[in-house]
Amino acid sequence: MVRTSEVREISRLALIDKRQRGDAFVLVDVLAHEHFVSIHLPGAINVPLNLLQDLAPLLFGKHDEIVVYCADTSCTASTTAVKILGTQGFTNVYDYKGGIKDWEESGETVVIHGEL
Repeated sequence: MVRTSEVREISRLALIDKRQRGDAFVLVDVLAHEHFVSIHLPGAINVPLNLLQDLAPLLFGKHDEIVVYCADTSCTASTTAVKILGTQGFTNVYDYKGGIKDWEESGETVVIHGEL
């Protein structure tokens, strides 16, 4: 089980590998809905940080693999999300610390304004 003090991170390359292998996981953007609508990673769902505690038990199984992200390395929302999920008993949660900025700057595809 993830303890509240334990935050496991996943790199962009590991996330790309996971996607290419077709691994089953949930990619969660924890930024505000307005930000998600303007730009997000393909396949991500939006669960804003302020709603995560209430919605996570309805959306995810305790052993689902969950990768959370936010804007960039200076954004703390994804780290906070990992801790919240850990206290709720979710056991397989990772923080993609680089977030949208790292993904986009590396040349990976992003969804902008709802377009693919």
